[in-house]
Amino acid sequence: MSKKVKEVSPHLKRFQYTVDLAIEKPFNWKQLWRLLIYLKPYSKTYLPGAIIAMLISTAVRLIVPILISKVAIDIAIKNKDTTMLTYLVVGIAILYLFSYIGNTFRIKWVNILGQNVIYDLRHHLFSHVQRLSHRFFDTRSAGSILVRIMNDINSLQELFTNGIINLLMDVVLLTSIIVILFVISPKLALAVMVVIPLMFYISTKLRRNIRKSWQQVRIQQSRMNSHLNEGLQGMRITQSFSQEEENAEFFKGLNWDNFDSWREATKKSAMFRPFVEMSNALGTVILISYGAHLILLGPANGGIEIGTFVLFAFYLGMFWEPISRLGQMYNQLLMAMAASERIFEFLDEQPNVEEKENAHRFKTMEGTIVFDKVKFAYNEKRIALHDISLEIKQGETVALVGHTGSGKSTIANLISRFYDPTQGQVKIDGHNLKDVKVNSLRQKISVVLQDTFIFSGTIMENIRFGQPNASDEEVIKASKIVGADGFIQRLANGYHTEVEERGNILSAGERQLLSFARALLADPSILILDEATASIDTETEVKIQQALAKLLKGRTAIIIAHRLSTIREADTIFVLENGRILERGSHADLMKKQGEYFGLVKSQFQMLDAI
Repeated sequence: MSKKVKEVSPHLKRFQYTVDLAIEKPFNWKQLWRLLIYLKPYSKTYLPGAIIAMLISTAVRLIVPILISKVAIDIAIKNKDTTMLTYLVVGIAILYLFSYIGNTFRIKWVNILGQNVIYDLRHHLFSHVQRLSHRFFDTRSAGSILVRIMNDINSLQELFTNGIINLLMDVVLLTSIIVILFVISPKLALAVMVVIPLMFYISTKLRRNIRKSWQQVRIQQSRMNSHLNEGLQGMRITQSFSQEEENAEFFKGLNWDNFDSWREATKKSAMFRPFVEMSNALGTVILISYGAHLILLGPANGGIEIGTFVLFAFYLGMFWEPISRLGQMYNQLLMAMAASERIFEFLDEQPNVEEKENAHRFKTMEGTIVFDKVKFAYNEKRIALHDISLEIKQGETVALVGHTGSGKSTIANLISRFYDPTQGQVKIDGHNLKDVKVNSLRQKISVVLQDTFIFSGTIMENIRFGQPNASDEEVIKASKIVGADGFIQRLANGYHTEVEERGNILSAGERQLLSFARALLADPSILILDEATASIDTETEVKIQQALAKLLKGRTAIIIAHRLSTIREADTIFVLENGRILERGSHADLMKKQGEYFGLVKSQFQMLDAI
């Protein structure tokens, strides 16, 4: 199977570049600490309980070998004391019962702890992403954001459910074994520990390669999810142009890259365990050879007893077990770090639209809008607005017309403060929008777009999205005003009809009517209609025009439209071209001037006559 697709069409080539960049950083201990802070809310409940349960089970594991080797072998068996052996067996059984209870609660509590932390982290990330500015979403695909919120956080699940407590348990176990071995026989302990520097050297060499491999896995997953997200959303376009085979071929390449990155990462991670087993074998050889020599010397000549040798054998087997797990834990930690780097990259992203601490909060809004010498650029090479100055009075309806790319939607975006102007000021009721609370601003503004987004849920829930506390009666009243009640009542379950994502069971006109009802229910002071009637047929447009009179009453309205028939009644029409205002005035005044607006109207009616 080839890793690369030889040739793909231009509309697919973009996926090769809309990916996350690799993060080349050393292991970040501050970042690990930042991750562990999410345990803080549970530091007085599940976490201490799990630690205590872990200590109980670990203590049992450490005590039992001592009872067997030093008491059972060196005393009871040596002296043929059956009574002591009986008590010893009963005592060990009781200890194992405590260990069983401790392990049961440890597993239960760490799983509850882990799931709570994952819930908190995912909620925090999603809430933060929702507050980011439009520029953030302009430069990232929905698929790459989805990977961070779902896949990357899922990668932390094992770390929080088992990894942290297991790490503590292995560190306690390993430290205790080393101390016990040196107390019992320093010479034999030094002999079997001689392989530890080799283990440390090998693990240090492997760290960088393993970490970079898991970073690559995350990048490839992001690529594949980005393509899947757009591919599924654009399935109708794909089928319309018969691009299924080409799309599948491109996905095969992405799928192979994802598979290959996983294979490389797991192959490098798998190298650690064989080294541990080899070190274990070497330590066992040293124990048998040197331990046998010490037994032959006897305790009187600086040697050891058989019980001590057996104890070393017990602990040596236990010694390499936590080291092996720590190696696996380190691999798990590397995966978690690769994921957390990407998560914290988003959490560290700050909105381009900054909010001041003592910003003004709109309790009421009159709706007077002023643009004072506003310049705006999406980037250095793309200037959208040039020195725009205009005033929209309270309750006034203005229209923005012009060719595509003239700056109409940019003006609407600045009013909603999705972006801040590069130069100049945008004011509402005399307040510079940079000095107001964003939420209080947007709660007083409703935007109706050409491409209406319908959420999965009922018709009632979709309309109520504009005002979550609205009653059913208020929803129905808003629907009747905009003329949506008629088609809603004809649906199978009326207002309680379930619609899937994007409202595919509804026509474009019906979806637009729902968006009008949603906007009206929010009761905004400022209403922005951005090509809101572009997808509506002539019959539906007549209903909308009737509803608009009620919808716009007492509100400041900005209408963006290519259909010039929808803006005849506007108080003021602004004609834009390349980010500049060419003309302004009422429909009648602009028609008398016979300028740019006159030409737009004339060309549009000529097109209609031709049809």
